[in-house]
Amino acid sequence: MGKENPQSVENDDVRWYAWSAADSAAQLEVDPREGLDGAEAERRLKLYGPNQLTAGKRDSALLAFLKQFRPLMQLVLLGAAVVAAIIGNWSTFALLIVVTVFNALLGLTQEAKAQRSIEALQEMMVAEARVRRDGEVIPVPAAELVPGDIVLIREGDMVPADGRLLTVASMQVEESSLTGESDTVSKSVEGLSETDVPVGDRVNMVFMQSSVTRGRGEMMVTATGMSTEVGHIADSLREKRKQITPLTRRITQLTRVILYLAAATLITILVVGSIRGKPFNALFGMGVALIIGAIPAGLPAVVTTILSIGTVALAKMNAIVKSLPSAETLGSTSAICSDKTGTLTMNQMTVRELVLPGARYKVTGQGYSTEGAVQRIAGDEPGSLDPVLLPMVLCSDATIKEGRCVGDPNEGALVVLAEKERVDVEATRAHFPRVATLPFDSEYKLMATFHDMEDESGRSVIRCFVKGAADRLLDLSSRVRRFNGEVLELDEEWRKGIEGVMESLARQGLRELMVARRDLDPGDFDPGTDLLDYVRELTLLALTGISDPPRAEAGVAISECHEAGIRVRMITGDHAITAKAVADELGIEGDAVAGSWFEKLGDEEAERFVDDIGVVARVAPRDKVKMVEILQSRGEVVAMTGDGVNDAPALRAADIGVAMGVSGTDVSKEAAAMILTDDNFSTIVRAVKEGRVIYDNLMKFIRLQMSNLVAFILGFLGAGAIASVALFTPFQILWIKFGSLVPVGAVLGYDTPAPDVMKREPRPSDQPVIDLRGGIQIFLMGLMLAAASVAMRQWALHHYGSGAVAQTMAFAVFAHGPVLFALNMRFPDVTIFSRKTLTNAKLWYSFLWCVAGVVLITQLKLLRNVFDTVQMSVEQWGICLAMVAVLILLGDLIKLPLRLVPRKN
Repeated sequence: MGKENPQSVENDDVRWYAWSAADSAAQLEVDPREGLDGAEAERRLKLYGPNQLTAGKRDSALLAFLKQFRPLMQLVLLGAAVVAAIIGNWSTFALLIVVTVFNALLGLTQEAKAQRSIEALQEMMVAEARVRRDGEVIPVPAAELVPGDIVLIREGDMVPADGRLLTVASMQVEESSLTGESDTVSKSVEGLSETDVPVGDRVNMVFMQSSVTRGRGEMMVTATGMSTEVGHIADSLREKRKQITPLTRRITQLTRVILYLAAATLITILVVGSIRGKPFNALFGMGVALIIGAIPAGLPAVVTTILSIGTVALAKMNAIVKSLPSAETLGSTSAICSDKTGTLTMNQMTVRELVLPGARYKVTGQGYSTEGAVQRIAGDEPGSLDPVLLPMVLCSDATIKEGRCVGDPNEGALVVLAEKERVDVEATRAHFPRVATLPFDSEYKLMATFHDMEDESGRSVIRCFVKGAADRLLDLSSRVRRFNGEVLELDEEWRKGIEGVMESLARQGLRELMVARRDLDPGDFDPGTDLLDYVRELTLLALTGISDPPRAEAGVAISECHEAGIRVRMITGDHAITAKAVADELGIEGDAVAGSWFEKLGDEEAERFVDDIGVVARVAPRDKVKMVEILQSRGEVVAMTGDGVNDAPALRAADIGVAMGVSGTDVSKEAAAMILTDDNFSTIVRAVKEGRVIYDNLMKFIRLQMSNLVAFILGFLGAGAIASVALFTPFQILWIKFGSLVPVGAVLGYDTPAPDVMKREPRPSDQPVIDLRGGIQIFLMGLMLAAASVAMRQWALHHYGSGAVAQTMAFAVFAHGPVLFALNMRFPDVTIFSRKTLTNAKLWYSFLWCVAGVVLITQLKLLRNVFDTVQMSVEQWGICLAMVAVLILLGDLIKLPLRLVPRKN
């Protein structure tokens, strides 16, 4: 071997499809008749490495765990734990450490997604290949294949690497998991003249992980491992950084706001206290109490609880969420980019129309299920379809087993059509065995089988059944057979009529297959001659229109998406005409464009045209990612659905990737954030609704949390300014946060959905958690509670002369704040006297717990010692509860003027 480094995986720009087979072999320095010798194969294996998909470098378990403490909320919680340790409050310290560790473990399980995607791809690798080396065909482990190896492949084989075809015999390959195209691809060996050919159109190439459905051939390996098309996808999965979800961004923004407010208040207390000459220890104690009150230690726990509730609900809807924030993200979705094959369609070829000379039929039912019927819609009176269905059964090799097609999908569609008319396929094939077969070849675009039969008069004949491309069989036919058995000459009028039907089927995006026959005299038939010579002067029998049908429920789901303000686009590897026909049937709006055109657009151009695009056809995986990123740059929250290897990069790049659980590849499932266990597009709509409900309930708790925060800050400022004391002790604050606020907030996770939840426009990705109107309401509610608590403390101190009683009564009022906030801010625009307020019984139980908790803390001696409270009299309790009732009514009254301030949905 002369070259030190033959062109292959080291140069991804080599266009093997544009070269002849001989030139490709010369470039890789291999004689296809001999193959590589053992020494050269070993040298190339060392040079290029094994034919495996390599995994990225993993962090150690300790480092991966420590990385979970980088988010701001985790740092805040750790800061709170440090403060608790400084003041010697070890129970608080232990609690906060438990919360942070729990959050870290929860996040740790998500870090290995990209790695598992690579491992799923590796598991799909074939174990062994038949390779020609040193002039002999020997089995070689697939991992040891190298560029230049000559590999023999045949029907049923999984292609072990990317390669240039050298010989083919009636070869067809199924590449839908890589290209997204539902049809099998007929392969040839001729070089292609085009310079930039999409993967799906490289008919002289085969690719790793595709499967041979028919025929046989020899391939020369041109790329192995990570340099294959599948390897490029694996590499993009490994390198693509995980997107930050809208929920995570909003929670981070909220946390920063809380920290700024708490820090400003702490500085104010320290400065004002120092000016007044207060001891530093006292000021430090007040500051620590404020920090414990202001830091939202319960926020992650409640957010996790609400999201967990949502994920359980989604699971019951057949949507498995792999990360908690994804449950809310889907509810924020404003754009869905959906694959066609297997997602919007069934990925099962189906005869939709059957056309006979003089009659036309509509075929009901979908996929490889025999449920359905053949319904006449025009032409001759109905009768037996057996003469037409017979060639569909005999001139095909496909079989249907347990609802799955073994063999060519288009042949499977014909077999299912026959079974719908109660034809026993196995018995028919056994009764009319073949005496010869002309296999399908892409050069002549047909298949023919020959059978020993009797004609209508009882004479023994060799009947030739032919199936193939409609235009090809029309050229080879000279007669037509009407439904009633009458045979007529195929004159110009008949020909034009048939061509018109073909155009009609093509406009519908249907693939046309025609069946015909010819009777031969047994004495004139020689199975040892070129069988193609007998395929002429055919009698045309029928024309079928075949497609991968849309899922019955997908159209309804897309309509509901439109109503919810969500734009659906189809991003597919299939042909534009087919994709556009499916899109029109499903109600997907917009133009159909080619992936090659879309790929050439600059980012600014793509952003300008994207609103007009409804379908992007013949796309490469990078085009899908480009569409996702263009939409994200416009502020869209993008969901991407898919089921194939080719969908995986876009699934990972999207804000939320949605994989099909039944038909989806392992790679797509690993790359996605959500898996639909029923492969039902309508499940996405139900998940969107649940996601919006989750978001609404999260916002209810956040309003609860922020109102409580404002009350804490203003209350501490007020108590410090008036009496230079901390309003509450740290343990009292912990009860308010975890004993009162968290139970009420957690119950809001079960709250009932608003009736208009699916009538609203999607939320902009940059919309703040709290708008102007909500901010005003939160401030006023917090101000009222703070003022009432400080006023209660000062009044009780003056009236009862006891600081302990005063602080306990102020605590009793403040601890009921969650009741005040939940009633008035659960539905900010609805009066508390509305029936709507009474819809969640569990919320009322949480209110009772708030009351009971304060009773226990003030009545039981053990708890009084822990929380620094005193026992209150009936009079004192009555005063406190009356104050809470007044606050609830005032909160309802302030809604009236606030209605003048516009609110964002």
